Amino acid sequence: MKIAFFEVEDWEIKHIKDKLKGHKLIFFNDKLNDNIKKVKDVDIISTFIYSKLDKSVIDQFKKLKYIATMSTGFDHIDLVECKKRKITVSNVPFYGENTVAEHAFALLLGLSRRIYESHERTKIGVYDYNGLRGFDLKDKTLGVIGTGHIGTYTIKIAHGFGMNVIAYDKFKNNKLQKEFNFKYVPLKTLLQKSDIITLHLPYNKQTHHTLNKNNMKYIKRGAYIINTARGALIETDALVKAIDKGIVAGAGLDVLESEPYIKEEKQLLSKHFDKKDMLIVIEDHILMHNEHVLITPHNAFNSIEALLRILNTTIDNVKSFIKKKPINLVEVKK
Repeated sequence: MKIAFFEVEDWEIKHIKDKLKGHKLIFFNDKLNDNIKKVKDVDIISTFIYSKLDKSVIDQFKKLKYIATMSTGFDHIDLVECKKRKITVSNVPFYGENTVAEHAFALLLGLSRRIYESHERTKIGVYDYNGLRGFDLKDKTLGVIGTGHIGTYTIKIAHGFGMNVIAYDKFKNNKLQKEFNFKYVPLKTLLQKSDIITLHLPYNKQTHHTLNKNNMKYIKRGAYIINTARGALIETDALVKAIDKGIVAGAGLDVLESEPYIKEEKQLLSKHFDKKDMLIVIEDHILMHNEHVLITPHNAFNSIEALLRILNTTIDNVKSFIKKKPINLVEVKK
């Protein structure tokens, strides 16, 4: 097979070469659209989201049989056109469940044990724990909003800490509920009873401002909020006011509401992603200057292992297609 990979870094190229021996491999750091003339005769292409595969692009390939996108999303690919031409498409359904859940707990532990303040104080030579008293996670109630892949790992980790878990999700995971002995409750009940609230929902019209000025008043006084999902799940002004009033004791945020719309975390690592907008958000965001808020720069996904999972899943997708047993297929929605 003749296979072309686009939007790949040098370390990824080396890894792919080691795993896909016996095929003619072509690599490009740039987008597909800038290099079409060089690869018109390939059998397989693999891209990230900045390579647009619409009808006009697909028209230029005469032998193309398979597209492996190195992303969860696939709206950069014209699936209808692919179906017409019998071109198979696969994606990377998930890759960072434990990675993001671990980061959520890193933020929570940073708040509960006053890690940042302790570090900053010690750095300037003040070796004194006065004023740095934290709190245990054991026996605290964790309210998990969203029990998909990441929410599932969050519940598993919470179980290890000896926390009590309640959850809210429109789609209940009864098997998970039975295994880890937690209850699904209405959102209002979760807000009222949780010592820590952590969000693990996708962002869409239905989940916009899941936490907002109308329901934050129900939050248990002194609770903490963790958000490693999408910034716009929380209404920022409502969060600021809840912190100022002492309703919310603090927040650990890896995402901000005014970030540019990000569909794929790996966008943040791409040279095609405009980071200037991110800088403006960080410089101007009122939460950055709040002593009760711990913020990281949308970094929850960014582990060696998570990025390798994206790459390895893509390689497995390609291998499976070659063996005529394709996996992780993306179908046209009816």
